[in-house]
Amino acid sequence: MRIISYNVNGIRSAITKGFIDWLKTDPADIICVQETKAHKENVNYAAIEELGYSTYWFSADKKGYSGVAIFTRIHPDEVFFGNGIMQSDAEGRVIRLDFGDITVVNAYFPSGTSGDLRQTYKYQWLDEFYEYLDVLKRTRPNLVVVGDYNIAHKDIDIHDPKGNKKSSGFLPEEKAWMDKLYSNGFVDTLREFHTEPHLYSWWSQRFPSVRLQNKGWRIDYISVTTPLQSRLKGAEIYPDVKHSDHCPVFVELN
Repeated sequence: MRIISYNVNGIRSAITKGFIDWLKTDPADIICVQETKAHKENVNYAAIEELGYSTYWFSADKKGYSGVAIFTRIHPDEVFFGNGIMQSDAEGRVIRLDFGDITVVNAYFPSGTSGDLRQTYKYQWLDEFYEYLDVLKRTRPNLVVVGDYNIAHKDIDIHDPKGNKKSSGFLPEEKAWMDKLYSNGFVDTLREFHTEPHLYSWWSQRFPSVRLQNKGWRIDYISVTTPLQSRLKGAEIYPDVKHSDHCPVFVELN
């Protein structure tokens, strides 16, 4: 099972930049995308389905905002749209697919960069999502939690940790949430295979040169519960794939 997580920063925009051609290269069996910024009926989803993917969409109520989707060549046993929490579901932040004994949760974590109100909501969402995962793993212990977490976990995951110590996405409370996740039954799959620095998945669009200089943040993750740790075959990050201000991250499982 090969899984990719990719914040496409607008699926229609990504398609104009070659996203469909990239899918034709067979990058993974399951493609989890975030920030679709569109409803299914407003996207050329037929071009995706022609490549053998079934597509499952969970969009925000607000048009052009947020949204998650999963494109899969493996047929899911069950599909769950949302996590049952009103505001999160209105913003189209979580979709879950079950494949045999494995559950894939695709999530677009809120950003707090627009101000205190959204940062406060981000903390609320993190607490609610943690509880959701904690309950879910009691009945579905083999969890794969992918998405744009909007948090750089450690100094190694951000190009300028000192300069960003007060930036949303690298605040102590956010990093502590990641610590809690990874000390309570989850594993950061990329770090199982790559301990080197300068592996980033997002670069600011305000300064186009930062991607060329690789001054980025690693805020996109694929985490698995510890029962799946022994089934990991590899994990990668693909900075050269450029349909978005993010890049895809990858994991392969037995």
